[in-house]
Parts: sequence; structure tokens; C-alpha cells
Amino acid sequence: MRCRITSLALSERSQVLDEVARKEDLARHAAAQAARTSRNVLRDPRAYARLLVQQRGWAASQFSCLNLLWNRESGWNWRARNPSSGAYGIPQALPGSKMASVAPDWRTNPITQIKWGLNYIAERYGTPCGAWGHSQAFGWY
Repeated sequence: MRCRITSLALSERSQVLDEVARKEDLARHAAAQAARTSRNVLRDPRAYARLLVQQRGWAASQFSCLNLLWNRESGWNWRARNPSSGAYGIPQALPGSKMASVAPDWRTNPITQIKWGLNYIAERYGTPCGAWGHSQAFGWY
């Protein structure tokens, strides 16, 4: 009986260790993917914004409006700063520190800026086309 208990215990232990190793592999994969995403966003923040627009369930036309809006505001430059107003980043937040509500890295992370900008647009204008329409009418959003 003792051998049977020992082999069962060893089998359970092996299963637990296999599960731990699987979870560690998943965590490493997720971290590597996050690093790739960050590098890609620095190269092309539009692709990341397009993904977030889709995730919100907005039509492709909403990204077209967002692209027009943020081309006008910052040229999609995450370091853009308006010298007269102090507005900052891709969405030209005023003050830029408002973006800290998403993450503290708002000065250096376009992901944070895009997330904040889309949240702002959704809350204030409903959609990027709503924000673009306001910008067209008033010169700001």
C-alpha cells in the first residue's frame, strides 16, 4: 500500500509542477508580446489605435475620423507639445497630466495617450467622428 500512495503522491506532484511550468511559460509569452506591442506602437501608433477602435465596437469609419483628428492635433507624435497652450501628446491633452488617470507614464507611452484619448472622446463626443465634427466646427475638441 505504501508504494501506491508514494507513486500517487509523486504523480500529483508532477502534475502540479507541470502546471506551474505551463503558467510560467504563459507569463513569459505575455511579457514578450507586451514588449513587442510597445515597440510596434512606437513605430506605428495608428495600428494600435485602430485595434482599440475595433475593440470598442466602433465602425472602421470611426478610425478614419480619429486619424484626421489626431493628424491635425499632433501628427500622431507622442512627444508633441503645443508651446502656447501646453497641450501634450497624441491627443493633445490639456493639461497633459490628465492622462495620468490611465497610467503614470503618460509623457513617454503612446499606449497610455491613445487609451486616454479614446476614453476622452467616448465620454465627451461619443465617437471619433463626433470629435472630428466638433474640431471641424470650432478648431479644437
